[in-house]
Amino acid sequence: MVLLSDIDGLYNRDPGLDPDAKLIPVVEALTPEIEAMAGAPRPGDSSGGMVTKLQAARIAYGAGCRMVIADGRRLNPLAALAAQPDGGRCTWFLPPAEPLAARKRWIAGSINPLGTLVLDAGAVRALGRGNSLLPAGIAAVEGAFERGDLVLLRGPDGAGVGRGLAGYSSRDADLIKGHKSSDIEARLGYRGRDEMIHRDDLVID
Repeated sequence: MVLLSDIDGLYNRDPGLDPDAKLIPVVEALTPEIEAMAGAPRPGDSSGGMVTKLQAARIAYGAGCRMVIADGRRLNPLAALAAQPDGGRCTWFLPPAEPLAARKRWIAGSINPLGTLVLDAGAVRALGRGNSLLPAGIAAVEGAFERGDLVLLRGPDGAGVGRGLAGYSSRDADLIKGHKSSDIEARLGYRGRDEMIHRDDLVID
């Protein structure tokens, strides 16, 4: 995530008030000391200044996403970032977790499910082995959701199995449930992904 601003990064003090303020090139954790460096928003800064930038950094950290604050007033600011290994004068925020691990945590508890997929026993066993969820293992589709929405997974006995991001809408899922992936194009009229939920988008209870 790139934040282009009228300042080239996070400073230990407000550079507008202290000419000896030092740029912080890398932030690996949002400690109280780092957050204190943001100070209070300047009068007239409706966006909140550095305070809201650090709030954005916290969201990026939670997603395992790197973030950079750079000066957007310079010529071709994105090209300038890419041209130098360290991005030149800027502040990089480096998350403590890998993107996939952070994504799994987000799926596990950060968004509300919009539907449920009821699985057969074979699909439950396959998920337990670390496999993706295929349409063939779906016995029923409940609720209304779109591709990319979070859905709950339940076994044939109603017990919770996990949750994941749907590869198809509820309408399409209802058409392909119980069918092999090779049948998707014939059922839907287009060739989508083989998986109803890819294992990278899946969290098992």
